[in-house]
Amino acid sequence: MQTYAIFLDFCTMEDKSTEKIRILYLDDEENNLQAFKATFRRDYKIFLAISAEEGREILSKEEIDIIITDQRMPEETGVEFLASIIPIHPEPIRILLTGYTDIQAVIDSINKGQVYHYLTKPWEEDYLRTVIKNAFEIYTLRKENIKLTQELIKSNDQLEFLLRQNLLS
Repeated sequence: MQTYAIFLDFCTMEDKSTEKIRILYLDDEENNLQAFKATFRRDYKIFLAISAEEGREILSKEEIDIIITDQRMPEETGVEFLASIIPIHPEPIRILLTGYTDIQAVIDSINKGQVYHYLTKPWEEDYLRTVIKNAFEIYTLRKENIKLTQELIKSNDQLEFLLRQNLLS
């Protein structure tokens, strides 16, 4: 029975590793959205949003691993968007992309938006691929850490129960 459970865990793990990384790319410029999708659609599952509101709508419907957002947008900056979604969607790794080198945006992105990486436009394809790969590694490790912590808590609870049972007998 235990061997079967281990086999099922392995199969489940294998299935997840073959899934594509799910990326939400948020930019107010349609050309940037289409260029990103054309470049990365074969490697990743891409979700595009032209506004923060569209981004929130996608996040409410889809499980997203990585969020890449432009900093300068008309209604809301990328940092404001990222900071606003943290309470509801804390898991995705956040990457900020901008055409401007604004040191205050960098500071805000780290402090408010919990940004993993800050990139400047125009992005370089190979470098962005590496950043996405590294970001997904962190995402996966965080998820695994949460899972293992939950299993450890459950095991500790079971051990405490058995210990109490033994002490009472």
